[in-house]
Amino acid sequence: MEVRCYTGGNFAQNGYVAWCEATGQCVIVDPGAAALDMVAAIKAGAGELTAILLTHAHLDHIEGLGVIRDYSDAPTYLHPADREMFDNLPAQAAMFGLSSPQLDPPERELEDGESFRFGESVFKVVHTPGHSLGHVILHAENDGLAFVGDLVFAGSVGRTDLPGGDYQALFRSIREHVLTMPGGTRLFTGHGPETTVEHERTTNPFLAANYGGELA
Repeated sequence: MEVRCYTGGNFAQNGYVAWCEATGQCVIVDPGAAALDMVAAIKAGAGELTAILLTHAHLDHIEGLGVIRDYSDAPTYLHPADREMFDNLPAQAAMFGLSSPQLDPPERELEDGESFRFGESVFKVVHTPGHSLGHVILHAENDGLAFVGDLVFAGSVGRTDLPGGDYQALFRSIREHVLTMPGGTRLFTGHGPETTVEHERTTNPFLAANYGGELA
């Protein structure tokens, strides 16, 4: 699997295109403000977009969805626990002094434990509440990588002060579903640089025992 990152907008949000190198099929993960760049890359690579996958429904992770839908009729997938937040996109934007049109709802639901396939690539969908009620991560075990949204970052963790946030749930999700992955697993985050499970396990001040982290 090839992963390309596109960053943009007021929140410097990372959106991704994941390609099955064997077939040319691809998916978009979290189409934020750099959505036009994602479309241009798919066109240039003659890729076949099969789905739009949302790790969660916060404004910065879905603000480019309309751009993608203007280009493709590929279905959008979201965990149902984040549907209410998705439906209240204009109110989310207003919280930050911004405006946003209402988007048509996702066509499909992501279910905890399901396998999502495109081409010869596969993600395991894992429900990881804490940053939002319906947050999920997408773990491509065979490729040694995971899209972790805003659950954990390089040297930090997701915020829990937005609607649907839960501090204890966030750390439980990290402990049970991220730190249990093989140490070399590449983590593609919603903001900031790529990292690995082992790096965060040993150096993240919120997680590492030697720093007195939450999971000590």
